[in-house]
Amino acid sequence: MRSSNNVAVPPRLVSAQAKLVYLALATDGPTTVNDLATRLNETRLALLSVLRTLEDRGLVVRGTEGFALA
Repeated sequence: MRSSNNVAVPPRLVSAQAKLVYLALATDGPTTVNDLATRLNETRLALLSVLRTLEDRGLVVRGTEGFALA
């Protein structure tokens, strides 16, 4: 697990949900949508929408281990 010290959320992230997902990935590293859904108590559908937006903005990448910060 990575340290969550000094994690800066990009200022262009305005939604609380996007910030939460970003911080979860920054803190815990690459993860699957299912793991994120469990950890954040969110639906997969909602998270996929957020992750797709973060991916389109170049903040998140999809890899073999799931999603990770770019």
